[in-house]
Amino acid sequence: MSLFKPKPGASDMNYVEGHGGREDIDAQGLPVIKPPYGTITAINLDTGEFVWQVAHGETPDVVRDSPALKGLTIPRTGQAGHAGTLVTKTLVISGDPLATTIPWHGRGAILHAYDKATGNEVGAVYMPAPQSGTPMTYMLDGRQYIVLAIGGGTFSGEYIAFRLPKD
Repeated sequence: MSLFKPKPGASDMNYVEGHGGREDIDAQGLPVIKPPYGTITAINLDTGEFVWQVAHGETPDVVRDSPALKGLTIPRTGQAGHAGTLVTKTLVISGDPLATTIPWHGRGAILHAYDKATGNEVGAVYMPAPQSGTPMTYMLDGRQYIVLAIGGGTFSGEYIAFRLPKD
């Protein structure tokens, strides 16, 4: 998302948020909004306090590859977008809402598993495209599977399934 000047008559605001509008407003090609761009937050429903919060999603290529940030160590920023979560007894599972260049695999997205109690990432697997539907889980012959819809850009939509280890 970025700020842009709307088409004449489309809004009474000077700038609106959106995708790829006219006259994008940014800082040297970077978003003007301070990261994290996307988070997952665990909230104690008895007190309303945050238990933990993580930047969800890998750092977008436009940020990671920016000449304005050359030589700086950029922590994981998360990604803007909507990605549903699957919550189990011990895990929170959600995929990247955008495709990025994954250092250990090339272009794609990551399905992340976080410890439900601490927010620490306990697992991550490569996906060829971003998550486009909320993950679901089922058991078959004593094995647990996680299935989710992926797609976007030039990658047509499909379902992808991961079988969890026996232990």
